Amino acid sequence: MKTTIKSITKHFSDILTYALLIVLGVAWILPIVYLIYTAFRVTPSTGIINTLFPSGLRLGFGNFSRLFQDTMFSTWLANTILVAVCSCALTTAFILMVSYALSRLRFRFRKPIMNVLLVLGMFPGFMSMIAVYFILKAMGLTNSLLALIMVYSGSAALSYYICKGFFDTVPRAMEEAAILDGASQPMVFWKIILPMAKPIIVYTVLTSFISPWCDFIFVNTIISDREKYTVSLGLYKMINAEKNSFNDNFTVFCAGAFVVGGIIVTLFMSMQRYYVEGVTSGAVKG
Repeated sequence: MKTTIKSITKHFSDILTYALLIVLGVAWILPIVYLIYTAFRVTPSTGIINTLFPSGLRLGFGNFSRLFQDTMFSTWLANTILVAVCSCALTTAFILMVSYALSRLRFRFRKPIMNVLLVLGMFPGFMSMIAVYFILKAMGLTNSLLALIMVYSGSAALSYYICKGFFDTVPRAMEEAAILDGASQPMVFWKIILPMAKPIIVYTVLTSFISPWCDFIFVNTIISDREKYTVSLGLYKMINAEKNSFNDNFTVFCAGAFVVGGIIVTLFMSMQRYYVEGVTSGAVKG
């Protein structure tokens, strides 16, 4: 009898769990489906509609034509790619070198430095944007893509802990053997460690790329020239340019969001295996 009650209770609990997961899944995917549908919708109007599938449904690429012909989306996309790629390269280099140094080298104040970096990394970046703006203004670097690259890559070392966890798993015997054969510490890092660190490098590249790709706050604070907008700021300004711009340009906005999201989703899907390996291999106690 007790076994039967436990079995019924377990089945009921499983049903509730799956039902909750289904509801959450639908709530998560429905806005994405609506955005994709709106990006390709050309009738009955270009503005917001209250029904998901209105009468007179017709799909096409008209919104994408308007996006690339009537706006500066191509320029904004090029600016975003430039900033994201440069920031990603600098950030990845900084994280790999700092993580390897903290993992392998033993020096005074090593642990206090690690603790300070970890605590600083917990603070949201936007808390410092006013101070960063005035510093860049004093240097004459506001309203430039270089300023964005500096901002995004300047705090790279604060994200050392996952990468350090990966380097902690690499056997020291390999490095010691290479040093006995005459290799220097930098040579060990470049010739031995990095070829083994493909998963964590991919993880670092992806996480470093997504931040400047999707950022809005710092771009809105630093950039005022329309030709130097990134896609997030450009689409925001486009849809709020005039009183009726939001309704008139809503489908074009969704088309731009589809392009931006499609690029980053494709990048993640193509490197998903290495991304998961990087997360799991770096999730150890340092």
